[in-house]
Order: sequence, then structure tokens, then C-alpha cells
Amino acid sequence: MIKRLTFILTLFISFTAIAQETDTIYNPALYYNSPKTYELGGVTVSGVKHLETNVLVQISGLRVGSQLEVPGEKVTKAVNKLYKQGLFSDIQITATKLIDKQIYLNIHLQERPRLSEVNYNGTSKSETNKIKERLKLQKGTQVTDYMISNINTIVGNYFKEKGFYNVDVNVLQRDDPNEANSVILDINMDRNNKIKIKNIFIEGNGALSDKKVKKAIKGSKEKRLRNFFKSSKYIEEKWYEDKIGLITKYNEEGYRDAIIISDSIEQVSEDRVNLYLKLKEGNQYFFNDITWVGNTVYTSYDLDRVLKVKQGDVYNQSYLNERLREDDDAVSNLYLDNGYLFFNVNPVERVIGKDSINIEMRMVEGKQATIDRVNIVGNTKTHEHVARRELYTYPGELFSKSDIIRSVRELAQLGHFDPEAINPDIKPHPESGTVDITYELAEKANDQIELSGGWGAGMIIGTVGLRFSNFSIRNIFNKEAWSPLPTGDGQTLSIRAQTNGSYYNSYSLSFTEPWLGGKKPTSLSTSIYYSQQTGFNRNAYYYSQGSDRFDTGQSQKIFGASVGLARRLKWPDDYFSLYNEVSYQNFRLKNWQYYLISDGTSNNFSFTTTLSRSSIDNPLYTRRGSSFSLSLKFTPPYSLFEDLDYERAADDERYKWIEYHKWVFKGKMYNGLLPKNDKLVLYTGAEFGYLGYYDKDKRSPFEGFEVGGDGMSGYSMYGSDNIGVRGYENGSLTPIQANGRRLGGNVYSKLTAEVRYPLSLSQSATIYALAFAEAGNAWYDFEDVQPFNLKRSAGLGLRIFLPMFGLLGIDWAYGFDEANLPGQNGSQFHFVIGQQF
Repeated sequence: MIKRLTFILTLFISFTAIAQETDTIYNPALYYNSPKTYELGGVTVSGVKHLETNVLVQISGLRVGSQLEVPGEKVTKAVNKLYKQGLFSDIQITATKLIDKQIYLNIHLQERPRLSEVNYNGTSKSETNKIKERLKLQKGTQVTDYMISNINTIVGNYFKEKGFYNVDVNVLQRDDPNEANSVILDINMDRNNKIKIKNIFIEGNGALSDKKVKKAIKGSKEKRLRNFFKSSKYIEEKWYEDKIGLITKYNEEGYRDAIIISDSIEQVSEDRVNLYLKLKEGNQYFFNDITWVGNTVYTSYDLDRVLKVKQGDVYNQSYLNERLREDDDAVSNLYLDNGYLFFNVNPVERVIGKDSINIEMRMVEGKQATIDRVNIVGNTKTHEHVARRELYTYPGELFSKSDIIRSVRELAQLGHFDPEAINPDIKPHPESGTVDITYELAEKANDQIELSGGWGAGMIIGTVGLRFSNFSIRNIFNKEAWSPLPTGDGQTLSIRAQTNGSYYNSYSLSFTEPWLGGKKPTSLSTSIYYSQQTGFNRNAYYYSQGSDRFDTGQSQKIFGASVGLARRLKWPDDYFSLYNEVSYQNFRLKNWQYYLISDGTSNNFSFTTTLSRSSIDNPLYTRRGSSFSLSLKFTPPYSLFEDLDYERAADDERYKWIEYHKWVFKGKMYNGLLPKNDKLVLYTGAEFGYLGYYDKDKRSPFEGFEVGGDGMSGYSMYGSDNIGVRGYENGSLTPIQANGRRLGGNVYSKLTAEVRYPLSLSQSATIYALAFAEAGNAWYDFEDVQPFNLKRSAGLGLRIFLPMFGLLGIDWAYGFDEANLPGQNGSQFHFVIGQQF
């Protein structure tokens, strides 16, 4: 009996396995020197809270019913497999019971501590946020050796990118007294000094001087006064990129064999390093013979003319690739615009002598591809026909890259989609000689609310407006389409109201149908408006003291309406459009001493025709293209038909029907300033305007030009155009009489140059900064024009386009020249709402 009890107790003595060891430690009482074989009757797991026990048993490899040698290799392997998971700090396997030839085991696991809190020490708030984004440490995650190592690596790399190569990162763990088996991590960071480049030493260069070599090294600059605005931090990744860029520069100069033999870095102080480069330039090469093989569509002469590479030109592989594939007028585009989607060209070089290279252009033209399907996706709000009618790619036609680019431009011009997200997905099918084109779109909100205030005629004018840019008038009686308004047909409905309170009120309504009839791009524009003003004291208007400001016995009521048609032209090219408009204004005056006549009516019936051409690529942030317009607005020449002496006629007869002719030219051009980066844009603009007359005795100040200031359209007594010239007060460049009263501008000129750079091109907000120089002036008579006497200004600005509110902006400008009224130039701030300069 005693012998049997001793045997049972022996079986229950545990054997343990320590995770840090490579083998299992068994109790000698389990016959370490004489292992026995058992059938595994069961396996249990203890000590874990967050892990599935069944999964852990499977990982261990211990299978119920299998034969198990104790002590033996299977138990040892089970410990190692669990330890490799990196989740446990201690592992113990114990025998719980032994029944005949069956043994039952328990795996006791001690989980690694979990993360409860992280403290970041030694960094600013913004740096801490950026490091958090990279580490992505989450509460409850197990703290492992890999985690600690990863923290050190990521934090170290973050500071290296900033030029701190001596950074010290120390991660400390301490038990969390409030949570069992949890730890707090203290990440202590000391960036120490930045490592900057003291000198860059070049060896082996002869064709390019040290100055040119260092100029080609764009990202790594020596600490010099001439590099004051450039970073001199040593960043390993940038230095690697700079070496590639240097070899590219040599290749562009014809040194195709140029290599970097060696480079090294020497730390000369705590915060300074020297960089060493040893080069081998090799020979300079030149283009020799260029032959075309496999071309049947175009002759070799035609391809040479497009390639623009001549025998004797310095060999430049980058330029050759641009002329073959990348430029807008590259050889590949010649084929791609003619349906040859499967076209390919492979230039094969052969060195001749010491410095010449023959190139054989091996071409595979393939068959012309026709368009099979044209799909539009992503238009969740805009009806498909609105987007489809703007496309230049049609099923059954030959594939054309230019037509795809033009289609993308037209979709962007609609304003209903995010221009940066328009993506044409081209899927060729070589086996059938067809191609499918899918235009991927992203809707953006383009309805706008206008809440603004402006200054005009000595008063503040408040404006409230709603502009629905994707309206659908055909669904106006469809209750299901109101969410909250019927949308999707690309029509524009605008409602606007202006008021000064009791003195001035104005209301307007306009509607535009971009495709009248739905078959041709002929747009119909209509508008109607009404304004009413009560009288106010003349002395108050001219900034002096007077009697009562308001006079309810005086009034001016203006009613106006217009109808216009615009159509796209095909000649000289299809970027041209022609707009024609008929408009009418009726002025009803009662004791109104501030206008042309004081009592009675005055009428303005005019025709407008505008010829314009626009090839800009993006209406929100234009990178390339141009926009030109020439407009003529005129009234019938009543003075030629009326038998009336206007010099002696009363004002109510002279101005019963207003007459004039008005000419305006506007030109804008956009060009990228960097060859491989289209973000930095140069905008240049020129404007000229002239208001003429048929009879000098019937001449009126109506429809003139108010020049100077922000160009915002507030109150305008005579329907004048507001021309902004920043750096000056509103209207301060308009001609004045000796007594300070404005004559009105009948001729104006304006020149603008702007450099723009985007800060955000996201769908939610388009933001860009700008620096500008501007000049402009106005004259009363054409004989007074001095084209070189323009009032100059320069300054900085910011533009923000929010889908809900449209364009918002602020400019600071300094006007260098004296305005027509003293003190109205100099440092000026201008606020922009819904208008671009």
C-alpha cells in the first residue's frame, strides 16, 4: 500500500519549463534517466486572460490521444513553440494526474505585461503628435522586446529625418499600480544637436566645376551664407537621392559613363560633418545616327522632325526619353492620338568610337484601337448625361490620348467634381483591338452661400446670396427629387439680395441652362433684378456735414433684365466660344438730384457680344492654359436718328435713352515654373477697357470703370465695372475733378503678375498662397491715356476655396505711387469674396 501511494505522489510532482531556457527541466522523480511513454489524456491551459486556450494548445503541438514520452522531446518542443510567440514571460508544463497509461498535462502561462499608458518626454506637442502617429501604440497591447526595439528605431528615424543624428532614446518600463500585469512606458528623448554639413569635397570632376556639382546636389548643402534659405542638415536619405541626381546631371551633359567611385562621411565636431565624393566622369558622348525600324504609319523624316534630336547634339538620355514618351508633343503622342494604343518604341544604343552613339529606334506600331465602352462612375449627385455630354471620347471611334485629356478638362470645368480626383482608367484589350475607358469621378459640393459686406457711396452694403450650381428645373415638381432641392442637371440658379437698411435695397434672380435643348453646348442665361434707393443729403455723400441724411421724398427705382446665349465654336479651334446678350434697364427717378436727371425715366437698352477662348485645365487651381476675351457692349446710336440739339436739350430729353459703346479685353496665362513640378505657377494677366460715345453732347458717366482697391462689386450708382488694383483704396485711381468729385474712368489699363503655390488641393478646401506685382490706372478721355503711367503695387496673399462659400481671400499690398486722392495708397489689406484677381 505504501509503495502504491509513493508511486501516485511521484506522478503529481510537477515538471517545469522556463521560457528563457532551450530545454524543459523535469523533476528527477519522474525517472529522468528512464523515460516512459504515456498516452496524452488531456491538456488544460491556465494563467491567461486575453487569449483562446484552444488555439494555444494547437500551437503547442500536444495532441490528445498521441503517445508522449516523459520526459521527452515533444514537451520541450511545445515549450519552444509557445515561447516563439513572444507573448509570455514564463511557461510551465505540469502533470496533473496519471490514470493507468494516460497522463494529463496543464500548461501554465504568464502573459507579458500589457500597455496601460505612454509618456513622451523631451519633445514639443507637435512633435509628440507626429511620433504618436508613427508608433501607433494602443492601450492593452502586450509589451514585448520587439515593441521596445521598434520604438527606438522609429523615434530615431523620425529625428534623423530632421537632421538630428545624435538623438538618445531611452524607453523605461514601470509597473502600473492601478492595473494588474500592466506597465507604463516612459519614452525619454534627447535630440541633442543637429548634424549639419560643413564641407562637401569633390574629387575627380573636370567637366563640371565644383560649383556646378554642388548645385546639382540639391538636398544637401554646405553651411554657407549663400545657402541661407536652404537646409544644410545632413539627412542620409537625401544624400542618397542627391548622389543619384548628380549622376543624372552628368548623364544630361553627355557623360553616360559617369559613376561615383566612393563616398564617405566624416564627423568633425558634435554638430558638423564633412562629405566626400570621388567621381569618374568618363567621356562626353554625342548623338550620331538615329534610324527608325518598323515604322509604317509615319516616315522617318516625320519622326525625326517630331523627335527634335540632331546629329552632333550632346547625348542626353533624359531628354531623349521626354521626346519619345513624356512631352505633350512627344513621338508616342503622335501615335496615341491616332489610335495606336499598343504602340511601343525601344531605343537601342550602340557606341561608335570614343564619343558617338548611334540609336536604332525599334518600333512596334500595332493595330489601331477603337473605343468599346465609355463608363462614368462616382457621380452620385450629378446625372450621367451631364457628365457624358462633356466627353470627347465615343464608342466606336479611334482611341486618342488628347481626347481623354480634353475630356478630363471639360469635366473639371463643370465644377461638380473634384478636379484633383478625376481619373481616366484605360483598359486595353489587345486580343480584340479595343479599349474601355472609365472616368472615375468624385462629387464635390458646389452650392454656395454668400454673406458679405462691402463699402460703396459712403455706406456699408450687406449681401446675402444663394447659388445652386447643379440645379434641375425639370424636377421642380417632382417631390422625390427635393433633397433638399432638385439637383443633378448642371443648371445654375442664383438668388441675391443687398441692403443698406432704409436707404438701399436690391434683389436679383438668375438662371443658366448650359445645354439648351440637351443636344448642343449652347447655354441660355437669364436674369432679372430690381433695386430701390431713397434720397439722402448731397453734402453727406461728399463727406461733409449736412442736414438730414435721408429724404423719403426722393427715390430711384431700377428694373433690369437680360437674356444671353453662348455657344462653343469649332473655328479657329474648339476652345473658342461666342456669347451674345440683350439687356434692358429702366430708371424711374423722383426728385433724384444725384443722377443724370432728377425726375422722369431713363432707359439703357444694350447688346453685348463676347468672343473668348479658354484652355485652362482647372478652374480652382489653374496650372496651365490661357484665357482671353474681347467684349463689345453697345446701345443703338439714338443720336444719329433723333433730330435734337443735345448741347441745348434738357437732361430728361438728353438721357431718356442712354447711348455708348464699351470695349473690354482681358487676357490670362498660366505656366508652371518648375519643369517636373506643376505646383508652382506663374499667372500673368492684362486688361484694357474703353467706354466710347456717339455724340459728345450725349455722353454720360454710365458704364464706366472704377479702378483701385479690392475689385469687389458693392453699390454702383452708374453701373460701373469695379477693377481691382491692390495697394490702393477702392476707386482711388478713377479720375477726379479739381473739387475732388469723381469724373469717372472711361479708359483703363491693368497688368498683373502672380506666383502661386498650393497649400491644399483637397476636396474639402483648395488653399494657395501667392505673391504678386500689379499696375493699373484709369483716364477720363482717350486723349489722356498714358500707357506707361501705371500705378504700381506689390504684395502677398492667400486664397481659400470652400465649396459652401466659394472663394475667400486676403491680400496685403503696398501701393508705391500716389493715388488721385492723397493718402489712399501705401499699405493696404484687401478681403476677397467670390472673386479672383
